[in-house]
Amino acid sequence: MTEYPPFAVTVDLVVLTVREDELCILLVRRGVPPYHGRWALPGGFVGIDEDLADAAARELTEETGVPEPIGHLEQLGTYGTPGRDPRGRVVTVAYLALLPDLPPPVAGTDAAAADWLPVSRIADAELAFDHDVILAAGLERARAKLEYTPLATAFCPAEFTIARLRTVYETVWNRQLDPRNFHRKVTGTPGFVEPAGRVTEGDRGRPAQLYRRGSADLLHPPMLRPSVTRG
Repeated sequence: MTEYPPFAVTVDLVVLTVREDELCILLVRRGVPPYHGRWALPGGFVGIDEDLADAAARELTEETGVPEPIGHLEQLGTYGTPGRDPRGRVVTVAYLALLPDLPPPVAGTDAAAADWLPVSRIADAELAFDHDVILAAGLERARAKLEYTPLATAFCPAEFTIARLRTVYETVWNRQLDPRNFHRKVTGTPGFVEPAGRVTEGDRGRPAQLYRRGSADLLHPPMLRPSVTRG
C-alpha cells in the first residue's frame, strides 16, 4: 500500500480553427458514460509511459481523425478540482491548438460524433465535466496571444493574403478592423510576415500579394484588441 492516494491524469484539447469566417471549436459527442451524449472537448487518459504532449497529439487523432496539429499546440493549464470527474480523482492537463481549416473530423471509437461547431452556437451549451471552464480559458488565451505573437498565422494556410489574416483577427476577436490600418501594422511590424514572392491567381479583381509567417516570436509593437465588438 502506498501512502499516496491513486489518481489518474488525462489530457483535454481546446482545438480552434476559422471556418467560413466563423471561429469554430472541435467537439466530440460522448458515446460512453459519464455524460453520455453530451458534447465534450476531445481528450482521454495518459498512458503510464506516455509524455503529456504525445498523449495530446494521440488523443486528437484517435477521437476525431484529425492528424497531428499542423498549426500550433501549447499547454493551456491544469485542472484538478475534486469531483470534476465522477469516475474518481482525475487531474487533466489542457492543451490549446490553433489550426488552419481542416476537413470534417471523424469520430473515434469512444465518441458518438465529432464536429467543428461555431463558438457562438455553444455559448450556452452545457459541456461534459468542467470543459466549459477549460474552453473559456482557451478562447481568452487565443484572443490574447493574437495581440502579442504572430500566432494568427496558425489559422491560415502556409501562404495567405493580408486580407485573409485580417479576417482571422476579426473572427477571433469579434472586432471590425480598418483594412488600411491593419495592412500597415502587419507589414510594418518586424518579423510578423514576409512576402512569399507570389500573388493570388484566379480571383476576381487585382491579384493580391501572398505572404507567409515571418521569423518573429513576439510582435513589437503589439496588435492591440479594439474595445468595441463588431455588430
